[in-house]
Amino acid sequence: MKITERETNGEHELLLTCTDEATGYRGVIAVHSTALGPAVGGARFWNYASETEAITDALRLSRGMTYKNALAGLPLGGGKSVIIGDNRTRERERVFRAHGRFVEHLGGRYITAEDVGTSPADMEFVRLETRHVAGLLDRSGDPSPVTARGVFRAMQASARTRWNTDSLKNRRVAIQGLGNVGRNLARELHEAGAGLVVSDTDDERVRRAVEEFGAEAVATEEIYSVEADVFAPCALGGVLNDETIPRLKAEIVAGAANNQLLEPRHGDALERRGILYAPDYVANAGGIINGCVELLGWEARDARRKVEEIYDTLLRVFHVARAEAIPTYLAADRLAEERLRAG
Repeated sequence: MKITERETNGEHELLLTCTDEATGYRGVIAVHSTALGPAVGGARFWNYASETEAITDALRLSRGMTYKNALAGLPLGGGKSVIIGDNRTRERERVFRAHGRFVEHLGGRYITAEDVGTSPADMEFVRLETRHVAGLLDRSGDPSPVTARGVFRAMQASARTRWNTDSLKNRRVAIQGLGNVGRNLARELHEAGAGLVVSDTDDERVRRAVEEFGAEAVATEEIYSVEADVFAPCALGGVLNDETIPRLKAEIVAGAANNQLLEPRHGDALERRGILYAPDYVANAGGIINGCVELLGWEARDARRKVEEIYDTLLRVFHVARAEAIPTYLAADRLAEERLRAG
């Protein structure tokens, strides 16, 4: 077991790279801020091209968690971990027990949970090595339906701002990514009467969405160009960039993916195009709110009620953006930073 503390960019509190030769584990843990409480953020399992790419992702995601928790009004800080490798491995117990040992090394400064490429079942293996883990099967469980509900409420707030109605009936929504959250979001939208256009790298996920929700399927690269009222990125980050933004034909972007803007300037680009952007860390806060059942001892009904408040939080972001004539991503950042300063 080898832990190396790395230089940070000055904004983060801690950056560690972790290796365990016996299990083949390689990972990164980034702690952005513990100003409001212990750093919380999921463990992402992904086949990164390099350690540098993994570090960049961990740094960006951990900052996003700080802002997400701050704007949601939670007494929690922001952190993230990434595991480098093939998330289809069958050696899950060895990998996640190794991850748990590295998390335990931080003594509660960072609390891990499930994320892209991981699951509540994986967290049960982590639990064998540390108590600093959330999203367990017998507690708050799978956060995906709750995250999807929060994104749905964010879409409703966006619809209220753009079209002066909460209703998404007969609106056309393009969903990029049909993983656990994307699939639950598709169900919510279908039940609300929205029409769906979907894409995913997994053909089976697409087939099920077509059969169950009457969705229209398009190729992964075509999803940016379809005629839609709402574009919902629900896969990986960085999808809003110089190449994709000019192709969008939607009036609203509201989705579950983290770090949807490749760079902050892409939020400006959406603004110039007149596309209303629901900042991702506001829209997708349902997962961490669900985790408060474990982290803060909330009742499940309290968490569900808090998720509904994403609607009001986003309306406040849009109000600040209009009042100060700034893009919505900057408005969200300002509100989060006010909370961090207040402590």
